[in-house]
Amino acid sequence: QVQLQESGGGSVQAGGSLRLSCTASGNSNSRYCMGWFRQAPGKEREGIARITTGGDIAYYPDSVKGRFTISRDNAKNTMSLQMNSLKPEDTAMYYCASAPSILNCYRSDLRSLDFPYWGQGTQVTVSS
Repeated sequence: QVQLQESGGGSVQAGGSLRLSCTASGNSNSRYCMGWFRQAPGKEREGIARITTGGDIAYYPDSVKGRFTISRDNAKNTMSLQMNSLKPEDTAMYYCASAPSILNCYRSDLRSLDFPYWGQGTQVTVSS
């Protein structure tokens, strides 16, 4: 098992940047694959990024590709999401998640049901 804690959310103007962080604790073997998800009111949870322990596998949907970058620092047990050129449609609650199987990071899609461990979320609000 692993416990996850997000931080770094806030309110920004469109075109601005934010950097989210996720601190992990517990069983390190439960986070071979980690990812970021977001959920806006009335919408389904959306996977926006994922990364393996080695950091050599990345996935970004078209909605964030080219603007968001995921990274992790295994020595510090942290994962980050750099968000640039933010848009109002990026407004959502952002969650970090972890999965024990590295195979989850080799899928052709990013599904929340594949990640059993979740943080409590951090709010990101982008104003036009």
